[in-house]
Amino acid sequence: MSEVYANRRARLRERCNAAGTAAALVSRPANVRYLAATAPQDAVLLLGRREDLLVCAVPPGERPAEGWPDEGLRLHVLPSPGGDAAVAAAGLAAAQGAESLAVEEHHLTVTRHRALSRVAPRLRLTGLGAAVEQLRVVKDEEEISCLRIGAEIADQALGELLESILVGRTERHLALELERRLVDHGADGSAFPTSVAAGPHSGRRGHRPTDRRVEEGDFLSVCLGAAYRGYRCEIGRTFVIGTSPADWQVELYDLVFAAQRAGREALAPGAAHRDVDRAVRQVLDCAGRAEALPPLTGHGVGLEIDEDPQLAPSAMGKLDACVPVTVEPGVHLPGRGGVRIDDTLVVRPEADGGPELLTITTKELLAL
Repeated sequence: MSEVYANRRARLRERCNAAGTAAALVSRPANVRYLAATAPQDAVLLLGRREDLLVCAVPPGERPAEGWPDEGLRLHVLPSPGGDAAVAAAGLAAAQGAESLAVEEHHLTVTRHRALSRVAPRLRLTGLGAAVEQLRVVKDEEEISCLRIGAEIADQALGELLESILVGRTERHLALELERRLVDHGADGSAFPTSVAAGPHSGRRGHRPTDRRVEEGDFLSVCLGAAYRGYRCEIGRTFVIGTSPADWQVELYDLVFAAQRAGREALAPGAAHRDVDRAVRQVLDCAGRAEALPPLTGHGVGLEIDEDPQLAPSAMGKLDACVPVTVEPGVHLPGRGGVRIDDTLVVRPEADGGPELLTITTKELLAL
């Protein structure tokens, strides 16, 4: 695995050299982990002129879920607690003879940026931009394997919940149980706050669970994800509680399912991000429901739950192979509830079988 991280750092160094910068300071935790195999709290990565350093306020490895640093990196632990690893890294870059240092301006605070200038006044600070985030978009098979295992854990936790008695339990209680089951099955933890939405709350994107109890005839929307070795996946499903679904529930579910299927079928290398979004919206627009959609209908996943690419009407760019994304349309009817269906898939060429579905819990409208 050391070769993998060394190659990632080499690709970043090529970008820095092309921009005329010999050193870079990576401070965003997900980016540090991508390049160093771990991201201890407040740690930064210095891509130096002579060597690469993982600069930490405290020694890494105290929490196993964080992983272990790539053996190709030299570890530099600050001599006293309370120090700033980024500021220390700027000093180390200057000591290596760097004249300029590319920094993640979108992550550093103004105060921290000024501190870098004070500790190394002769060091010219430039912007690294989203260079690391761009490298992270296309995943290697090891990364996809982690996502696949995370999806299996999420499917397993959701499947077990569906076998239990749901009527009378609160949204909050069900969300907590799902998160416990994720850990029981091997997840580092939840990929994001688990959403359980019953009755009039169902179908809402990002609904925070409340003390509302599940009742007969409710729509129940569940959205959860597992974090495994740092990689995060997502699944969302909607069910009917206790009885056969009403006609309006069947109609709404079939509509959202058709929209989600259109989005999944549009995933292919070379497909424009906005065209995947349009495929989803067209189905809902024809039924007079397009206004109910959120600003985007899907997004990338990986070391963060919301990464590039964004599947949205104004999104630029095209999909590449080996890019994991969600397709997650939903419709919410105020006062009645709604439907949300969410899958994580990996973009694959048609010759390899088309998009790979990672989250496989049934999308049939079940009465629980």
